[in-house]
Amino acid sequence: MSEYEIDDNPTRIDVNAVWAYLSTDAYWGQWRTREQFEAQLAGAWRVAGVYHRATGTQVGFARALSDGVGTAYLADVFVLESARGHGLGKALVRAMVEEGAGARFRWMLHTRDAHALYEGFGFGAPDAMYMERPAQM
Repeated sequence: MSEYEIDDNPTRIDVNAVWAYLSTDAYWGQWRTREQFEAQLAGAWRVAGVYHRATGTQVGFARALSDGVGTAYLADVFVLESARGHGLGKALVRAMVEEGAGARFRWMLHTRDAHALYEGFGFGAPDAMYMERPAQM
């Protein structure tokens, strides 16, 4: 991890790099246009990027929506394949949900393939109170 850093400065996000991944490799993100993604980014409560220290290249990203008081939704979490295996995914999720203003919030997310990662941070199946209306596409 020492060759990488996590930064939640939104002005540092490489929009082109994040869009390149989300629009081609992310099963959850390919439905969006770039303009829609940029609107989501602009409206995010918090974002974080993972950067290679030596080059400054962005290799990971996460975005959160929140009311800023007690509830947050984690979205668009990824680490490029070339940077995986260094614990960056765990560090990124930790930075988003356990550090900063949202550390005590109720967090939600959707995932098809990273259950084990998120379970390590207390995420689990929804309880009997939780309901969801799927997207109407």
